[in-house]
Amino acid sequence: MSEVFSNKSFMTNALAALIVICGYISPVYQKQLLTVGFFALSGSVTNWLAVHMLFEKVPYLYGSGVIPTRFHDFKDGIKTLIMGQFFNHANTSTDQLIDYNGVVEAIDYDHLFANLLEVIVNSPFGGMLAMLGGSTALEPLKTPFVVKMKASIIEISQSASFKEAINKNEMVAKIEEVVHQRLEEMTPQMVKVIIQDMIAKHLGWLVVWGGVFGGVIGFMLSFA
Repeated sequence: MSEVFSNKSFMTNALAALIVICGYISPVYQKQLLTVGFFALSGSVTNWLAVHMLFEKVPYLYGSGVIPTRFHDFKDGIKTLIMGQFFNHANTSTDQLIDYNGVVEAIDYDHLFANLLEVIVNSPFGGMLAMLGGSTALEPLKTPFVVKMKASIIEISQSASFKEAINKNEMVAKIEEVVHQRLEEMTPQMVKVIIQDMIAKHLGWLVVWGGVFGGVIGFMLSFA
């Protein structure tokens, strides 16, 4: 995980644990401090574990490691995106100059992001994600996802092998071969790192808000 995510998670869990400790030693408001601390710690640790399980395989926890496990779906989605929207046989010719910037901007990234969410929601991890608010909890990740995807697509389109294929007669077939070859080089670890780079900064806030909401609920229940 990124340093930003780790810091947010550590600080939230540490603060919740500190409140619990204060609850044991404080001569006043002991019940309130303990309830707030335990609920905050429960919320932050649960969300931290859920995020961790999204990227890492945890022994004996079914459904963990969904991103590296489903990396073939991610690669297939990128290939379909590039070949389906960059090029189609009706509009592409060998003597046509391609406006890469225009094509990159014309891509339906919302659709691609929705497909990624569908893979996650329909995976064994979907049940745990539902406890965090379902797919809506990942909506703030759309912007960094789009930025990263644009950068990745531009990088592929500017590679030497890609440009060489543009100048040949069987352009689309050659490009598809290049894209397929590049994607086949991707490993589950590489896919995991790409996704982490896109959204890790924002995932840290899930842990923070888990602790905050847990603490608020605990505070209210402490007066029951």
